[in-house]
Amino acid sequence: MPGSANPAEVAETPLHHFFPLKPPPPPLLPLERHEDPTPLTSEEISRALSKSSNTSIPGPDHISYSVWKSVYRLKRSLLPSLLDALLVHRFHPPSLKKALGIILDKLGKPSYDSPSSFSVIVLLRTLSKILKRVVTSRLSAQATPCSLIHPLQCGSVPGRSTADAALVLQHNVKSFHCLRYKVSTLFRNVKVGFHNMESPTLLSLLRKKGVTPNLVRLVGSFLRDRTCCFTFQRCPRTFAPVSVGVPQGSLILPLLFIIYVSSLHLVTSRSLNIFYVDDFAVPVASPSYRTNVRLLHKSFSSLKRNVLEIMLLAIL
Repeated sequence: MPGSANPAEVAETPLHHFFPLKPPPPPLLPLERHEDPTPLTSEEISRALSKSSNTSIPGPDHISYSVWKSVYRLKRSLLPSLLDALLVHRFHPPSLKKALGIILDKLGKPSYDSPSSFSVIVLLRTLSKILKRVVTSRLSAQATPCSLIHPLQCGSVPGRSTADAALVLQHNVKSFHCLRYKVSTLFRNVKVGFHNMESPTLLSLLRKKGVTPNLVRLVGSFLRDRTCCFTFQRCPRTFAPVSVGVPQGSLILPLLFIIYVSSLHLVTSRSLNIFYVDDFAVPVASPSYRTNVRLLHKSFSSLKRNVLEIMLLAIL
């Protein structure tokens, strides 16, 4: 970065850009004794490993999924016994939350003198990711009964894809055309949303939606006391604290994010929003394009109000 005197200063600039320091989250609420989690089963571990690619780049421990798959084949009870203790105590140890940050340049940027011209991918320990895949599966099972996810959210939801989002949008446009309406669509993206999620807000949403307390506490433990170290030539291996956002390499990230932005899923008159994780499409229809512009302005204003409501949730 311009003005940096040494590799340590080069690493400090993107660290503050991608992971700005925030006040530490409040302490986790104590759990009632009788709220014990469901014991971790070999079947859950087997499903988690079957969805894990041997070619995935491991985190700081350099242990690939192929190693854990071999361990599981040799002794099926070892991984469940190790990870079940973390579920029982609703605790994710800091040793498993150390991550490596890989900085990638964004294509087509006129200059690479600013951190905004780069993106970061976080590499986590594979043992941590196995547990998070199990928790993601359990949290997904509560998504429908707890109304955690909007019905038209097509991203990171089992059985839905980008093709579904495109087909829904196409169907809506054709339906409006059959009524001889003019159709306009506003496309929007939640910029750097993953890195700016506030854990108190997220945990408040999970509690209010009725997610079981043990899962809320475990998610809270995932998000606390995280550290990251960027990797590039001559960069010192110093792990710095990360107090905001969710690691982009985390398997539970997409699910937590679509829960986090669920209140941004607006349904207004003559419009039907479509969502794919952090991408939103808002089609509106009316007899004139002038009216459509007014409707889309109204939708955008509602979005800004809802963003403010999300920010207030953290202090309620």
